[in-house]
Amino acid sequence: MSQHAVGPRAVSRSVAFLLTAGVLAVPALAGCGSEDPAGKPLAGQDIQPAARDRITDGGTLRWAVDSVPDTLNTFQSDADATTTRVAQAVLPSMFRMNAEGRPERNPAYLESAKVVETEPKQVVLYKLDQQAVWSDGREIGAADFAAQWRALSGKDTAYWTARNAGYDRIQKIERGDNALEVRVTFSRPYADWRSLFSPLYPKDVMGTPDSFNDGARKKLKVTAGPFVLKKLSRKNEEITLTRNPRWWGRPAKLSEIVLRTVPRDKRAKELAAGTLDLAEIAPSEARRITVAARPRGSSSPVMGPEADRKPRKTAAKHARQQQALRGFEVRKSLEPAFTQLALNGAEGPLADERVRRAVARALDREELAEAVLKPLGLPAVPVGSHLALSGQAAYADNSGALGGQDTKEAQALLADAGWVRGGPIKEEKKKGEKAAGAEGEKAGSSEDGSRDDDGEYIVGADDKDKQGDKDQQDGKALRDEDPNHLAQDGKQYKQPHQGGAPGAYAPMGTAAPAGREAAPLAKNGKPLTLRFVLPSGPGSQTLRTVADRIARMLEGVGIGTEISKVSDESYFKDHIASGQYDLALYSWPASAFPATDARPVYAKPVPAADGSLNVEQNYTRVGTDQVDQLFDQAVATLDEGESLALIRKADSRIWAAAGSIPLFQRPQLIAARKNLVNTGAFGLGAPVYEDMGFLKKGAKPAGGPSAKGSAAP
Repeated sequence: MSQHAVGPRAVSRSVAFLLTAGVLAVPALAGCGSEDPAGKPLAGQDIQPAARDRITDGGTLRWAVDSVPDTLNTFQSDADATTTRVAQAVLPSMFRMNAEGRPERNPAYLESAKVVETEPKQVVLYKLDQQAVWSDGREIGAADFAAQWRALSGKDTAYWTARNAGYDRIQKIERGDNALEVRVTFSRPYADWRSLFSPLYPKDVMGTPDSFNDGARKKLKVTAGPFVLKKLSRKNEEITLTRNPRWWGRPAKLSEIVLRTVPRDKRAKELAAGTLDLAEIAPSEARRITVAARPRGSSSPVMGPEADRKPRKTAAKHARQQQALRGFEVRKSLEPAFTQLALNGAEGPLADERVRRAVARALDREELAEAVLKPLGLPAVPVGSHLALSGQAAYADNSGALGGQDTKEAQALLADAGWVRGGPIKEEKKKGEKAAGAEGEKAGSSEDGSRDDDGEYIVGADDKDKQGDKDQQDGKALRDEDPNHLAQDGKQYKQPHQGGAPGAYAPMGTAAPAGREAAPLAKNGKPLTLRFVLPSGPGSQTLRTVADRIARMLEGVGIGTEISKVSDESYFKDHIASGQYDLALYSWPASAFPATDARPVYAKPVPAADGSLNVEQNYTRVGTDQVDQLFDQAVATLDEGESLALIRKADSRIWAAAGSIPLFQRPQLIAARKNLVNTGAFGLGAPVYEDMGFLKKGAKPAGGPSAKGSAAP
């Protein structure tokens, strides 16, 4: 999720749900009382704050990234998290996210920005900083705003844009009383106007389709941030940013930032070799760094299961790496993204909302959150909203609209839907049958009946006489559970929209749970068995325990699961997007502008002209007109309190329909050199690039960056 000022705005989202009138009583909305239901972020930023006068002037920060992006234009469909990172450092953002994940005016570019008229049209007046200039010396002004509006309005299809949300509501853009003022007039009221022009590209990029489509893919000739793009090398797989000599704000402390492509499984080695200063890491690397940082004599840096398995030479090499890792520390927070269980309501058993709600009521979300976050020392609190995270303005825990874990209620819902325990089941040939669409792995059977040769697990298929041994193994696994496998899911799956949307984090395989204690549920001769589709690539194993526990929880109410591993490349395209699944784990970014960004994720799918179903990003394929109307009202309501109330009401309806179940916020683990300050795990906030740097010799981190120029509301 891509994060912060650019990333969340990239997401065009849609997931809506069927709510049977009269079945559910939606509780009174949070927010009507005196307390702010948004609360505070579950975990704050962990960035080693330091005042600027304690930071060395100069130095190069070597920062690991997943890739050199295919484009530097964040508004194109193949933009990724590195595109966002570059844009944050070199381009203007009128608003950026604070530590609570809320938009704040960026004082480097704006003296003020506010709605100055509402009738007959909404008008927003931007007053730009008088020193704000592009790197070629030209003043930032109305021409740049207008060029970006025309490119992203959706009216000219020659522009290969990934989204136009918000820009399609603008009627005109003109200069104000002077060159520093920009007046934006909207054709329809737009509550999320702060989401626009972040980032802002120069008119040289946005002015023509050719320059938009191709001009900013490999280079940015003109920028306006604390850094400029010096070099993008696909051969060396790195991007070099250097100080902007025309930057008018607080001078960047670092002289250079090098974004290096380093695979996640090689980052610990690169850190130990001294070729990286900052890197997002997996829990296994976090554990190594934590062990290495312990006082000498408290434990051997080679101790632990890894060392026990290593030959002498390898163990010695490992020990040297551990010694080098003593210069690093792990900074941790929670990402602005949450992992969810998605339930495909288009067909099969989950088309019945009673079955979806039974699945949801079978889940102990607190247990799942604890399995992932508690070993890392992070707050293990389930996410209570589909539309925001704790601390963000729109957040309220609306999960009460569905209810918590309740086995009896889940079983009653299944019975009401006609699923009978011990009912007759017709024999069906499973050999060679595709379990999860065109790219799914074939279902077969192994000697013990629980796992086939192609990687599919059928939950509940274990032999009864193996139960005792398996219970012993499972008990030991829970006692010895390795936090390295629980916390973070590595690869994120992107959607075909600007900036990408972090997607599925899921296990590469799941051990089958214990055999059923009673006969399976059945209806019309078929057992109640759901296809649980998971990606199988490197890094996906970190949710192995999550998927396993979900399967066990479902088995407890009589629901069987068939867990199929599929390739990362086909996971979203061939399974989630095409609807070839019943259950799936993936993640969404949380946006500060849910009325805009969340609507296409939770909107009611509609038939297209060719007879197909247009689901946008509503991969659960469940929706209601009521949810759509609430989003439409929220985005057109300029009263902030009323807009937030409508968003929370929409979230309650989404919870009640049980098309997707938010589980927990994603952990964020960053390895940082100990003397590196004002960077690390940013949580819900945006990086402040000009304040990053290395401590002066003998200086200690204290306080924080100077208040001068800090973000203001």
